[in-house]
Amino acid sequence: MIHLLFSFIIFNLMQLSASPLPAMDLDLEKPGKKARYQVGEEEEETPPTTFMERLPRDIILDILSKLPVTSLVQFRFVCRGWRMLAQDPLLPSMHLSRTAQDNPCLILHCDYPIRNQLSFLDISSSDNREKETVRKFSTPFWDSMPEFEVVGSCNGLLCLADSLYKDAVYVYNPFTRDYKLLPKSMQYPDQEVVFGFGFHPMTEVYKVVKIVYYRNGYGRLSQLRRFTCSQSEVQVLTLGRSPTWRSLGKVAYQLDRWPSEALVNGRLHWVTRPKRYVTRFIASFDLADEQFREVPKPNCGGLSRSNYHLLVLKGCLSAAVYRSNGKLEIWVMKEYDVKESWIKEFSIGAHVPKGLKQDLNGSYKILGNALKGRGVRVLWQLKNGEILLEYKGRALFSYDPERRKFKDLTLNGSPNWFQAFVLVGSLNWIDTITDK
Repeated sequence: MIHLLFSFIIFNLMQLSASPLPAMDLDLEKPGKKARYQVGEEEEETPPTTFMERLPRDIILDILSKLPVTSLVQFRFVCRGWRMLAQDPLLPSMHLSRTAQDNPCLILHCDYPIRNQLSFLDISSSDNREKETVRKFSTPFWDSMPEFEVVGSCNGLLCLADSLYKDAVYVYNPFTRDYKLLPKSMQYPDQEVVFGFGFHPMTEVYKVVKIVYYRNGYGRLSQLRRFTCSQSEVQVLTLGRSPTWRSLGKVAYQLDRWPSEALVNGRLHWVTRPKRYVTRFIASFDLADEQFREVPKPNCGGLSRSNYHLLVLKGCLSAAVYRSNGKLEIWVMKEYDVKESWIKEFSIGAHVPKGLKQDLNGSYKILGNALKGRGVRVLWQLKNGEILLEYKGRALFSYDPERRKFKDLTLNGSPNWFQAFVLVGSLNWIDTITDK
């Protein structure tokens, strides 16, 4: 009987996300502010007015934690009583624990032609993914940082950095509109920055990592030689009540310039830059002890000359390897930090989404962080086993490894150029996890 009641309530609440989301920019709240109603406040002792409010707290939390974040956002604005229920301090962590693997969203970042825009796509709401609707966020700090890069995502939070000057860094939950401007760090002339952002489950703290490469001397490096800077500094900021940047000194690696795309076991991962006579390898940064370590790479042959990127599939560190014959291999490390556990799990042939076949030689005008120098990016493995991929910042498609078939996704309202990031839709915020 209780199970039927749960199913009935969840079904009705999820209808909230079936309608358009006019409040995804949350105009009902002032930008960056969040109304704080404490459950059980003496001054808010109004009697329950709905059936939902009369349920025991543990049942309410169990029901709400099973909803997608889009339904929870709508739920908060039904009435004052429901808003208070949705602001229970235990809800963010319960909801996050249940949605971390099964209910991801895709964040689409567009930086062309002028104004940066964030949109999202719910890839968990339906098994029929041939047609999906893209909905836009209204970034509350756009006036102060109109051009930005997405340099990290973790537990429903995005880390955004100023793409012009690299001095402003924000942590942002696009669904709740909570955000925090981080303190400015040490800047160097003609610097290049590699970012990392993550959470360690043992220490329960979020950290932002900046690896700065700069030139020791005068003059200016050319654009092509910019990343041959001989000096480096690792800067780390622990998020909490009084965040400050700390310097960890130099780093021995020349890391790939793109932000870390793989957070596994509390460690951020990058690929090192290709250098003559030096084999590329995988470097990690432990967010607990703040040490760099080398991670075994897969034995896929010629990896040092391959164009590849790291990602996380089913909680495992993975590498997408692009072959000269046009095929894409996905290698998965089944047991972390064990070289022998790397296996080639998928081999995907070349595919060009419909509508783009005639545009292969077109002019790609999008700014730098949409293509990242890669043709196809592996994003996620869906619940049905299909692999979700992004094609040249223009389209999304999936690959069914069982049937060996491709499926193009039609995105209603999608920007013409974008870069996709996997994000777990959540009510999570920094203060709900830790204040360390």
